[in-house]
Amino acid sequence: MNTVQDTKKQSNDEVTTPHPTLPYGQTPRSICVPLKVFLSSLFIQSSFNYRGMQNMGFAFSMLPLARRLGSDQERIAAFLIRHLQLFNTHPYLSGPIIGSVARMEESDIEAGNADRAATVNFKNALMGPYAALGDSFFWGALKPFASIFSVFTGLQQSLLAPIVFLLLYNPAHLWIRIKGFVEGYRYGREGINFIKLQDLPQLTGRIRWFSLVGLGSLAVIVSRSIPVPSLGFFLDFFTKVVFLSLVLLCHWGIKNGISQVKMFYGIFIMGCVFSF
Repeated sequence: MNTVQDTKKQSNDEVTTPHPTLPYGQTPRSICVPLKVFLSSLFIQSSFNYRGMQNMGFAFSMLPLARRLGSDQERIAAFLIRHLQLFNTHPYLSGPIIGSVARMEESDIEAGNADRAATVNFKNALMGPYAALGDSFFWGALKPFASIFSVFTGLQQSLLAPIVFLLLYNPAHLWIRIKGFVEGYRYGREGINFIKLQDLPQLTGRIRWFSLVGLGSLAVIVSRSIPVPSLGFFLDFFTKVVFLSLVLLCHWGIKNGISQVKMFYGIFIMGCVFSF
């Protein structure tokens, strides 16, 4: 009789006790692990060195996973040494790599196999292409774009110029870092599909075209600020031809891979020379 009552009580507890729905099939204890890994990944360049580049930052981001190996010092040492090898990629695109590696390492730890080198081969295969993508998009396109329109705001005598730069630059970099890490941790090796879907090379080309428009607008503003004596129609026509030539020159420079920042400083120096 007591056995039947205990069985009913246990079944009622199973019905009435809700099981929380957790992302990625994690247990409540493991939710903090990816969060700690991500926050640690934000410091990937804090220990940048010329021997291993970002290797110490990468190993630091893996520490929350290393602690799951328990008190086995040899396994922990082997785990960290594996991630102290040379690593260098764009810091913003390190998030997707770290997320994928963390998921792969966590799966190996849960399976009792933390000695595989598949994760090392995975991150070594991605760090070079991701570095090229990040450098061309963030350093070569987005930062000059944000800088040009920030300078444009500053020339309007507005104190919002630094805020304009941050508003144009930070959303994309935070999106890649946060969402990239989440997708990498969710899908592991297949997390690379997130970066593919962003199509960064195409976005780079579009942003460079907008930068060209911004450079042309800055050229007009600089020309308006230069005091030119009124010498008639021919001088006015000559001035317009000069600045149209500058726009075409900027277009040629972008097509040939010249940095927008260098072109901007070149136009600025030319404006200063012609102002005397």
